[in-house]
Amino acid sequence: MVGIYESGEMYLETILILKKRNDQVRSVDVATELNFSKPSVSRAVGILKDDGYITVDASGLIDLTEKGIEIAKYIYEKHKVLTEFFTKIAKVSPETAEEDACRIEHVISDETFQSLKRILEERKI
Repeated sequence: MVGIYESGEMYLETILILKKRNDQVRSVDVATELNFSKPSVSRAVGILKDDGYITVDASGLIDLTEKGIEIAKYIYEKHKVLTEFFTKIAKVSPETAEEDACRIEHVISDETFQSLKRILEERKI
């Protein structure tokens, strides 16, 4: 995905996960989930809103726009596939797999990601 920065991807993915978990998301929920300061999250939310990735209603509820959903789902898919690849193929501990997937999901090329995904799918047969 082009046009968004790594931390923006992380925020969008976190909002998606929190929406699945709680249905409603506020900045404070994002701050708690990521263990970030409220002012940092507030600034990021403002940028994501200005760039059209999220909306924030009058009561502070955050929602992903179509553009935001597309990126969040793709990053979350990368996270799940990488975690599964690391635990099932590379035999890495679940904790390490999660941590590494969180970092790598933002920088891995589409070509490499699709290749890892294909390897996992072939192994499931």
